[in-house]
Amino acid sequence: MDFDRYTVVLLVTPESPPSLSEEEADRLQDAHLSHLADLHDRGLLLAAGPLGDPGGQRHYRGLSILRCEPDEAIRLKGEDPAVRAGVFELVAMPWMLPAGAIHFTPTTFPRSTRDV
Repeated sequence: MDFDRYTVVLLVTPESPPSLSEEEADRLQDAHLSHLADLHDRGLLLAAGPLGDPGGQRHYRGLSILRCEPDEAIRLKGEDPAVRAGVFELVAMPWMLPAGAIHFTPTTFPRSTRDV
């Protein structure tokens, strides 16, 4: 059986996130969204969005599915300005499923909170 290989990356709030002004938090959120849109435009990011964390155990914030290996996904997601600023930590996991079991329809990702 053939398998499609992806990487799932979770965005997690670190134990000691930085203290940000509202203005800086807004700027980083827009930069974060722009980074995701760039990865999507390059064909690497297939899906991404915020996550709820009802139990509050790990402070899950978001999930991304990328078309690359985990080490490359960590490198690409590590370029995110919000990750660089310490707002998010990354957890990457390989994900395999039967070839053709899932399809991602091309779409447009928002580049800022105004686009959301």
